[in-house]
Amino acid sequence: MTVHPVLQNYADAWTHSIEAISELVQPLVEGEWNRATPCPAWSVRDVVSHVIGVETEMLGDPRPIHTLPRDLRHMRNDFARYMEVQVDVRRHHTGPEMTAELEYTVIRRARQLRNETRAPDTLVRAPLGAEQTLELALRMRAFDTWAHEQDLRIALGRPGNLDSPGAHVARDLLLEALPKVVAKDAGVPANSAVVVDVHGPLEFLRTVRVDAEGRGSIDGSPSLGPVVSLALDWETYYRLACGRVRYPAVADRVKVEGDQELGAAILASFAVTP
Repeated sequence: MTVHPVLQNYADAWTHSIEAISELVQPLVEGEWNRATPCPAWSVRDVVSHVIGVETEMLGDPRPIHTLPRDLRHMRNDFARYMEVQVDVRRHHTGPEMTAELEYTVIRRARQLRNETRAPDTLVRAPLGAEQTLELALRMRAFDTWAHEQDLRIALGRPGNLDSPGAHVARDLLLEALPKVVAKDAGVPANSAVVVDVHGPLEFLRTVRVDAEGRGSIDGSPSLGPVVSLALDWETYYRLACGRVRYPAVADRVKVEGDQELGAAILASFAVTP
């Protein structure tokens, strides 16, 4: 167990999701590794490769020396190219090779987390040569691993864990981005409020308030006169917020009350992950 409880919470969420991923992919036959996932341009193999690659970097392993093909059109920025290296280098690995490397990586990372003694504010490695606190790094690993677990579940037709510890980490992280979506990206007017009511395995209601200066804030109190109210299920919420689907494809699963044009603008800006 880690020394700091806040780190333990994220480690527990990560463990729950990474073990679920291992269980999902262990019995796959070779063709199933090529199934498309909701994660744009990535197959089941690609998603697992990404998970392995990021975890090995968290362990301090050197990044592969690998030149990406020029025809990977989904890479639109340096962050995407950075992440693609660990994926592309494994694109010809067999299923047994993938599961063996995943299992070994999980064992190593679990041991590292059990023996973690660093403070939450310790600076650690981040993508593109940057640094981040250990707390943020573990929080992002818990979120990312849960999101990719869901990618695999959808691709393989094995739904589940929408209310797991990782789901709670994802909910809190995605909600932190909602004020910017509403106030800046969608341009909701000053001195107004937007209510988001989510049902399903995770239920919550949040109000985003835009102040006189156009700054957004979020709380759990209902608004008596919101300019827009959005009601949707948790699976649709996270898929929109993680960029797995666009609003027109799930419009029948979202109820918009109030200013319809503004509601559509919010939902069109909902994706907050890279």
